[in-house]
Amino acid sequence: MDEAEDVAWFSDGGPWLWGIFDKVFAGRVRDVLDFYHAVQKRCKGAKSCFDGRMKYAWEWFAIARRKVKVDKIKGVLAEIKEPVESEYLPESARKTLENLIVYLETHSEHMCYDKLRALGLPIGSGMVESTCKWLIQRRFKGVGMRSSEEAFNKLLHLRLAWVNGEFDGLFASRSPYPNC
Repeated sequence: MDEAEDVAWFSDGGPWLWGIFDKVFAGRVRDVLDFYHAVQKRCKGAKSCFDGRMKYAWEWFAIARRKVKVDKIKGVLAEIKEPVESEYLPESARKTLENLIVYLETHSEHMCYDKLRALGLPIGSGMVESTCKWLIQRRFKGVGMRSSEEAFNKLLHLRLAWVNGEFDGLFASRSPYPNC
């Protein structure tokens, strides 16, 4: 990580994750709110605001999604704040939108998706999540695949060596049989 030109920390909005970031990585890596987690929150807000009128909710959601992707978060926040002031908005929808506003305001500085894309970096954690699923979960979380943490760590090192094409090298110098 210290040798990389640019490192990004992707996280959802969980305060405990951002606490880890602040303690361990702040000032060393770029902090990013996972775009797809943020989109999920906006979708929930659109559904509550348009109260079952899904055509309008999806239209607004698609426009807001594009705006956030190109760093127009302030405009999206203004659009969300407008219906919150309406006396006709149901209280449950108001609460959902107020939570969305707090979420987006809290993470507005973590939503630099246009800059990430310009640098050729991803805007979400999908690649990492997919790798974890393929590398770890599929191999270690199947039916009957249980082990202690110590055994898991040893097996994980073997799995990583296999995936990286370094498995044979682990044992080449340790064989008690020189011709094997």
